[in-house]
Amino acid sequence: MTQTVNVHLLPSLTTRQQLAGKTVVVIDVLRASTTIVHALAAGALEIVPCLEVDEAREIARNSELPTILGGEREGLKIDGFDFGNSPQEYVPENVAGKRIVFTTTNGTRALLQCRLAKRVVIGAFVNCSTVCSSVGDEPAIDLLCAGTKKEISCEDVLLAGAIVEQLQQTRGPHIVLNDQALLAVGAWRSIQDNRMEPEGLAKALAKSQGGRNLVAIGQQRDIEIAARTDQFEMVPELDRESWQIRAAIDRSG
Repeated sequence: MTQTVNVHLLPSLTTRQQLAGKTVVVIDVLRASTTIVHALAAGALEIVPCLEVDEAREIARNSELPTILGGEREGLKIDGFDFGNSPQEYVPENVAGKRIVFTTTNGTRALLQCRLAKRVVIGAFVNCSTVCSSVGDEPAIDLLCAGTKKEISCEDVLLAGAIVEQLQQTRGPHIVLNDQALLAVGAWRSIQDNRMEPEGLAKALAKSQGGRNLVAIGQQRDIEIAARTDQFEMVPELDRESWQIRAAIDRSG
């Protein structure tokens, strides 16, 4: 069976209608995707992604579950929120057994483009291989990169390329890619030598605009954390009805 894999380097380069009925992997390496994986792995009950700060505050105020507010604007923790968007903050002692209401500049906006999708999962380097296993049998997969402030992000493109390469290894000649997928896998392969070195992938991520932004606000450590490939065997999945992200049931086997 032929498998179609499309990469969209920005949410604005696709539409909700184009993603309708598809399996979509949302990618925001620095940092929403990485933080969401860390939070659920640390025992958070669920994550509610919000577009606006006031919306997040309202949901948290009306929540019947133990709830914390997390998110950022310009990379920094929002006034009055419990945590920002650093995976270092989302550890068991902070989030286990709690609901997280979450808003970020890029990642939560990308999720809105998936309202009509059949299935939406969250991808990061820290769960890359598990994402590939989870979606690998789907006939049509769309990889949606969040970007940075409506511009293409190198780190998201590299992860999209890494996912495409793994899927190619499984499907071989039975996989059909769009041009953006070809560009992404080309970018991933172009850093092959460097990523094999200790901290090589982190160095590549640090060169991106998103990486430079984190360095500028003293969050270099988050780049190193985001570059830990396959740290977790868990896939966050968005329930489009409840608009909540939870750890997915394993569909790979």
